[in-house]
Amino acid sequence: MNDSVPDASTETPAAPAAEKKEDKGSALWREIKGLLWVLLAVLGFHSLIAKPFYIPSESMMPGLLTGDRLVVSKYPYGWSWVSPSFHVFPPMQGRVFGHMPQRGDIVIVTPPGTRTDYIKRVIGLPGDTVRMVDGQLYINGQAVKRQPESPDMVPVDINSPCGSDRDPALYDFRVRGPDGKEYCRVPIVRESLPGGRSYETVELGRSSEDSFGPVTVPEGHLWLMGDNRDDSADSRVPEWQGGLGGPVPWENIGGRAEFITFSLDGSTVWWNPLSWIEALRAGRAGRSLRNS
Repeated sequence: MNDSVPDASTETPAAPAAEKKEDKGSALWREIKGLLWVLLAVLGFHSLIAKPFYIPSESMMPGLLTGDRLVVSKYPYGWSWVSPSFHVFPPMQGRVFGHMPQRGDIVIVTPPGTRTDYIKRVIGLPGDTVRMVDGQLYINGQAVKRQPESPDMVPVDINSPCGSDRDPALYDFRVRGPDGKEYCRVPIVRESLPGGRSYETVELGRSSEDSFGPVTVPEGHLWLMGDNRDDSADSRVPEWQGGLGGPVPWENIGGRAEFITFSLDGSTVWWNPLSWIEALRAGRAGRSLRNS
């Protein structure tokens, strides 16, 4: 019988390789979990606190231009089914910690039957009777103060071409500035709501949306309008025409516009970072939307 012990130097242990493989798998899973937590945190912040918003149209000119990027806060009015960034919940009534918007607030709204976000201004609150005659707005029988002002000189660029399919007459407002550049000479009327909120509106002349009502805003609803009164699919415009179709349930309000972060003129090329800097519009970053 041979009681000798085998030479340990001739054996290759397999355990460390298995442990190394297991360590790699654990590290990969930790990375994945970390990314998932970051993603959940971003989605949670966007859904509950604030999110960025892009202005895709001229419906809120002159205060907001196509290409403006905003911060929209989610908490001022509480939360509803439209609060999550991707509108994953079915439409439902009510809000959690709900607060009614103030007259004059600029809000994000999801039109009934859609999952697309619009941006409009709160004009009528629950119980208000709203009417418009030839462009003159009335709230509860009282004419809203309107004061013509000097035209706004908006630089003509890709995002602000001074005209659209809806208001081609705006092309007639193109002028050449002292600097040799082309501008859109936008006619402005300042409107002052009951309570003191004042803001500029675009008035190009009479249009089909310049007369409506009277309409009494039901409980739990809001009457919303764009500042560009002749180019805004808002509460005055039927749903089948892409509008809001009348008063909107407050559950469809997704948040309040706070301020402009930056604005682009539409000339950016995604593969050229220098074009991003050249496309920045001067003087728009940081502009508050709470006092306009």
